[in-house]
Amino acid sequence: MQAGFPIRHSSRRLSIVYTALHLALIASPAATSDGRRMLHFDKTCQTIARDAFSSMQLFCGPFALTLVRTMHFLLFLLAFLLAGPNALYPQAATPPPGNPLVGLWGTEQSFGPLVRGTLTIDARQAQWRAAIAGFEVSVERNGDRLNFSLPNGAGEYRGRLDPTSNTINGLWIQPVGVVNNNRYATPIRLVSVTKSVWTGGVVPLNDHVSFYVSIQPQPRGSITAVIINPEFNLFRRRSYDLILNGSNVTFTNIKHPQDDFKGTYDKASDRLFLTLLDSYPPLPFSRRDRGDALGFYARTPDTAKYTYTKPIEGDGWPTATLADVGISEKPIAALIEKILTADPADNPVDIDSLLIARHGKLVLEEYFHGFDKERPHDMRSASKTFAPVLAGIAHDRGVNLSPDTSIYPLFPEGEPFPHLDTRKNHVKLKALMTMTSGFACDDNDDASPGNEDNMQSQTAQPDWYKYTLDLPMAAEPGGKHAVYCSADLNLVGGAVAHATHSWIPEFFDRYLARPLQFGTYHMNLMPTGEAYMGGGLYLRSRDELKLGELYLSRGIWHATHVISEDWVRQSTTAYSTFDPQTNYDAPHEYGFGWHINRLQVGGRVFRAYGAGGNGGQIVMVIPDLDLVVSINGGSYGEFTKWYRWGLQLVPQYIIPALSQKDERNR
Repeated sequence: MQAGFPIRHSSRRLSIVYTALHLALIASPAATSDGRRMLHFDKTCQTIARDAFSSMQLFCGPFALTLVRTMHFLLFLLAFLLAGPNALYPQAATPPPGNPLVGLWGTEQSFGPLVRGTLTIDARQAQWRAAIAGFEVSVERNGDRLNFSLPNGAGEYRGRLDPTSNTINGLWIQPVGVVNNNRYATPIRLVSVTKSVWTGGVVPLNDHVSFYVSIQPQPRGSITAVIINPEFNLFRRRSYDLILNGSNVTFTNIKHPQDDFKGTYDKASDRLFLTLLDSYPPLPFSRRDRGDALGFYARTPDTAKYTYTKPIEGDGWPTATLADVGISEKPIAALIEKILTADPADNPVDIDSLLIARHGKLVLEEYFHGFDKERPHDMRSASKTFAPVLAGIAHDRGVNLSPDTSIYPLFPEGEPFPHLDTRKNHVKLKALMTMTSGFACDDNDDASPGNEDNMQSQTAQPDWYKYTLDLPMAAEPGGKHAVYCSADLNLVGGAVAHATHSWIPEFFDRYLARPLQFGTYHMNLMPTGEAYMGGGLYLRSRDELKLGELYLSRGIWHATHVISEDWVRQSTTAYSTFDPQTNYDAPHEYGFGWHINRLQVGGRVFRAYGAGGNGGQIVMVIPDLDLVVSINGGSYGEFTKWYRWGLQLVPQYIIPALSQKDERNR
């Protein structure tokens, strides 16, 4: 349930570098700060300031960093002085009576990436060429493999020509962004448009952040503010006392006096300016209501009472109504109403999507907070489960890789390994997949050498496989006691890469994503350019649900055997147990990347296995009910809140909605 590669959660504000010209001016290739910002189980991490600034200093130098920052600030200031605040920010509606700060304010900031749109590969000349977004470069060929890189690290492509279908399947790699502070690999399929010419669309992960500030009066005359950051939950809905003195606004956290910041209010334009992004001019906040606050309210604009509608077929999912599969609408509608009517400033169900499949059909599909079926969601550590899935696919394809495979011989290039310990000879793939490696690796212990944040924030060893293999041992490998260690599951990905001699993004796309008919997704990369399998994959909610359906169907999707039934059985068997995190999750068992729990409803107990990640990313399978539930949420860093969704909301609302008659007739 670890977070993946997404942005770090700072204690107060997100530290970034202003990048109006970031691709043209800094465009760093293979930035070493890729992913040094992981979120842990139920804790927050440090600010990304040092990551963003170290990247600038590494690739631009101190002088260039100062120059770029100065240029951007002067350009912004010059535009402001010449145009005036009313020209830059059109006049808003008249402020409400009383304190002019009271109300809802919002801002949205997008930073690219600049390179997107149609990619064309032209093979009509001896030297193949690639063109995208105004760039035109040579294509390197090695047999059926094609690759190219844009100048200054603006992007790169790796693909393979399939002569049978005359298509090119590959992945586009976008550069380090601003809030997306690492590279991502996104699939792209190029189709023939004329002889020796192929085109396709590059759809990178948007580099976007938004903030909403709800300012409300209090009974004794004071006013307080709650700041909502939908993408990363940076402020954790903390409450601030506000004081307006002239045009100056002070935000003070009474519980944490060091957590304060300042802003300004421009009465003429009715705009609030807050410095929430370091090294960036103050962000302009305008007044918002139910019609233009997508990330603040569950649905925008406000709608009448919820009415159920059958999902639309597509991307491989057959659909049916709830009634068709024996599910009552009333309990489901009650859960949706709970999500829709929750107070945004203190939201116990900050859920972005809720999907249900039963009997192999998609029967519920609801989105909130600006999400829809085409927008990928950060899976955080729920995507850890894909590492053992890939191991199973490799095993099924005849690769010499099994649960009993010794790990260290797969990485001969990593020798010599420090911290020599005979126990390392007994580290098997199974131990990694069940989080019983014995490494000194505990994501819930800040002092642990293998702690995910420690691994990613250090710069001495950019190869995180070797970093993990170099760890000292803390226990005998194997056994029944699981210790939450993201590096274990990431090393499973390394085992697959080394055993298959493949690049993980390509292996994932070819043998899993395409057979499962995935839409657009974004796979986060490590500093070495290999995929990080410890969490952070951006995937559409419909495609997350397919992971659960694949295992519920014993490895089959639309009559295609994607993974063997034997591997499914092994993966969903309990091998280890975590220490309970709450008083309602025991026993908390673990298979090959699957969390295993018991759900009690009335006098019955249902065994469930699922993938889980920070913020409320859940894929839950309940075999006895032929049921798969997918939840995505935005409560990052609020473990006690989101952890209840799967273990309490599902048995409280969803399971009781299933008719007993349908269960008997199934």
